[in-house]
Amino acid sequence: MLIIKQIIAIAILSLAGAVAAYAGPVNVNTADAETISAELKGVGITKAIAIVEYRKANGPFKNADGLKQVKGIGERTVEINRKNILVATAARTR
Repeated sequence: MLIIKQIIAIAILSLAGAVAAYAGPVNVNTADAETISAELKGVGITKAIAIVEYRKANGPFKNADGLKQVKGIGERTVEINRKNILVATAARTR
């Protein structure tokens, strides 16, 4: 019985790790903090809130490297997530 419980625990942890390892594209100029923290690796809710607050105070990010201006976001975090950091804004219509 103990072995079965261990196998189940390992399976659950493996599945949880697979889900947590996935990151998807996110527009850091339009997404809310919950979405940013869910989609960027190494960015928890506290850092995601800091990203949103920085954006509100300073305007939209021009590129992924702009995130390094946010306290707690460094070079490594940007590099890990570079392919998933979007900054484009929708074109305005007349």
